[in-house]
Amino acid sequence: MSDADESNAALKLLVVFVVLIALLGVAAFLAWPLAAEFAATQLTPGLGMRDAAVLSFFLTVVVMVVFAFAAGDGLIGELQFMLAGFFSFFLVMWLLIAWVF
Repeated sequence: MSDADESNAALKLLVVFVVLIALLGVAAFLAWPLAAEFAATQLTPGLGMRDAAVLSFFLTVVVMVVFAFAAGDGLIGELQFMLAGFFSFFLVMWLLIAWVF
């Protein structure tokens, strides 16, 4: 592969990333009123321990999946560390969400 081909491929990738970031910005701008309405109606009365547990569970699962893919070993290679991290992160997020909201 020549330098010109690599340059064109890098430029195409840059354009794709810029378009994706722009689309993400537009989506966030359009979703802002919905998110504000959700926060005004659902978060005003406060969350109990049960609702905080559900919220922290899904937040923890998303974060652990991102960590597993970022580690590169996948889910099996680091399973014992992922489980310990999952339960400790879940406990911390559960208590913090219940405390803040």
